[in-house]
Amino acid sequence: MKRKANHYRKRRGSGWAVLACSLLCAVAVCAGVYFWLGGSLETVPAAAPPASAPASSSQTGQTVSSLPPESAPDAASLPSSEPEPEPEITTVRVSASGDNLIHDGLYLQAKKRAAAAGKEGYDFAALYEHAASLYQNFDLNLINVETLMSDELTPSAYPRFCTPGDCARELYRIGFRGFFLSNNHIYDKDGEGLASTLRFWDSMPEDAFTSGLYADEQDFPVCEYNGISFAFLAYTEMTNGLSTPAGAEKSVIYTSEEDVIRRQIEQAREKADVVVVSIHWGVENTHEVTDRQRAFAQKLADWGADIVIGTHPHVVQPIETVTSSDGREVPVAYSLGNFVSAQDRVDNMVGIVLGFEVTKTTQPGGESEIAIDNISATPVVMFYERYYANMRLYLLRDYTDELAASHGLSGVTPAYVRSMLEEIVAPEYLRLELRA
Repeated sequence: MKRKANHYRKRRGSGWAVLACSLLCAVAVCAGVYFWLGGSLETVPAAAPPASAPASSSQTGQTVSSLPPESAPDAASLPSSEPEPEPEITTVRVSASGDNLIHDGLYLQAKKRAAAAGKEGYDFAALYEHAASLYQNFDLNLINVETLMSDELTPSAYPRFCTPGDCARELYRIGFRGFFLSNNHIYDKDGEGLASTLRFWDSMPEDAFTSGLYADEQDFPVCEYNGISFAFLAYTEMTNGLSTPAGAEKSVIYTSEEDVIRRQIEQAREKADVVVVSIHWGVENTHEVTDRQRAFAQKLADWGADIVIGTHPHVVQPIETVTSSDGREVPVAYSLGNFVSAQDRVDNMVGIVLGFEVTKTTQPGGESEIAIDNISATPVVMFYERYYANMRLYLLRDYTDELAASHGLSGVTPAYVRSMLEEIVAPEYLRLELRA
C-alpha cells in the first residue's frame, strides 16, 4: 500500500552565470591594461609570439600579444556541482494482538501466584512470559483489551467482565503501548465501571495510549514513531444490548454511525501519515467472513483507513487486501482470534499476532510516500491443564506435542493448529515457525 503527500519542490538557483560574468570582466580589464601599457611605454618590448603562432600587427606598428593562458577560465579550477541530496527513509515495525479475554480462572491463578511470592495483588507474568520475546521485535505493539481494567472494582468474568489493573500493567511491561477499548464488554459494569476504567487508564505511563472511547469526534490519539505519525481509531458493532451510561464522560462509536466514522477517518488522515482502524465485528466462533464485514472494510478503506484490524469472533479469520477508491492497497485482518482466554473450544485456543512494516520515504523537496508491507501472521496457542490449571500462552514455534498431550482440551496439537491456519490465512502472510 502506498500513499503520497504532495508538496512543492523548491529549486536552487545556479551560480555559474555570476562566475562567468566575473571572469569575463577580469579578462577584459587585464587586456585593456596590457594594451594601454604597450602603446605608451616604448622601453617595454612586446613579447615574441610562440613559434607556432602567427605574429600580430596593427597599422600603427604596435605588437599585441595573445591573452596569457593563466588568465582564461580553467574548467578544473571551477567548483564542482553539489551531490544530489538523498531521500530520507524511516521505518516502524508494528504488531497487533487479538482478544485479551480474562476469565476468572486467569485472574484467580494470578492472585495465587502473587500470594505464593508474598506479594499483594495479581501476578500475570507467567501467563504471558512464553510469548513476551516476540514483542521485542517491534517498535509499537497494539492489543484489543476485551474487558474493563480497574484497581477499584471487584474482578469478575463472564458475562460481565472486570479485570485487575495488574493485567494491563503486565502487558505494558512486556512492551504493549496501544490499547483498543471499543468492544462489546466495555459497558459491562455500567457507569461505575466505565468511570473506573477511564481512571485506571489515566493512571498508566504517559507513553501508553487508548483508543475507542471518545469525548467527541476529535478525541483520538495521534502518536509519532521514528518520524512517522499514526492516528488510532476503534469501533464496535455492539455492546451486548447495554446503552451508554448516563452522564458518561466518554463513549464508544458504533459501526452503524457511518457518517461519524467517515468524518473521524478524514480528520485522522489530515493529522497523521497512517490511519490505523481497529474494529470489533463479525460472528463469534466462525472462521467465515460475513458480507457485512467485507462491505464495511471497503468503506473504511475508501474513507481513508490505511490498515484495518478486526477482533471479536474469538477465532482466526483471513487476511485480505482491498483496493480503496483512491487506489491504495489496504490490508484487512478480519479477526486475530483470541490472545489469551479460558474458553473451551479447540479453535478458541489459537490466535495470530499481526505484524506489518510502515516505511516513509521523504524526498529532498518535501514530497513523501507511505508504504505498508511485510505483513505477517505469527500464531500463538493458549494452554491450560485439566480444570484450567497452569494457564499460559505459547508461540506456536514453542508449542510441543508434549504440551498438547497435557492440554485440558484434546486436539490442540501443533499439527492441527498448523493445518487449520493453512486453510484460513494466505501462505504469504503465515509464519508457522514450527520446530523441526
